[in-house]
Amino acid sequence: MMNLTTLVPMAVQTVQNPRAIAERLMALNLGRAVLWQALALVVVISILLAEISNLALGTWTGGGAPSLFISPLRMGLIQLSLLVMMVFAIFWVGRACGGTGRFQDGLVLVVWLQFIMACLQVIQTVALLIMPMLAWVVGVFGLILFLWLLTHFIAILHGFTSLAKTFLMIIGTSFGFAFGLSLILAVIGVSVPGME
Repeated sequence: MMNLTTLVPMAVQTVQNPRAIAERLMALNLGRAVLWQALALVVVISILLAEISNLALGTWTGGGAPSLFISPLRMGLIQLSLLVMMVFAIFWVGRACGGTGRFQDGLVLVVWLQFIMACLQVIQTVALLIMPMLAWVVGVFGLILFLWLLTHFIAILHGFTSLAKTFLMIIGTSFGFAFGLSLILAVIGVSVPGME
């Protein structure tokens, strides 16, 4: 039975032993329909946590909640789109580099990675109310943890033996994707605020 009493300890164990948890998750052989729903769910949780953080901070400081550039719904759609693209990139690029991972295994690992980030989001929100500088440290740690776990997950998924090469593959793919996206946005006339 998957509930918070089992998921949270698993999240902690993932940091200690990502291979064991990754193999355990892939062994579940969950269907794609269930995994897509789980991905949407963790995005909703992430957006709700962000809104709670904004409201709590506004209440704590005695002011209103900080205004966002885009609505929570739009932010959720953007986040979901990026995660879906990440799932396909992990599968396709990994296979192109000689990997043997299954698509649904990559999907379950991305869902789990996003759940861990949501757990860190809770910690960061609490830290923000206690000591803003501590929240910044948690944020930096979260970025490092994300890249570290993503590197391990992709290596485990596709059977890669070199973490260094896997990390370089992630960086190269990310830069390539960002460059391609910027070209597409430029062609269709979309500008990023502050970049004009």
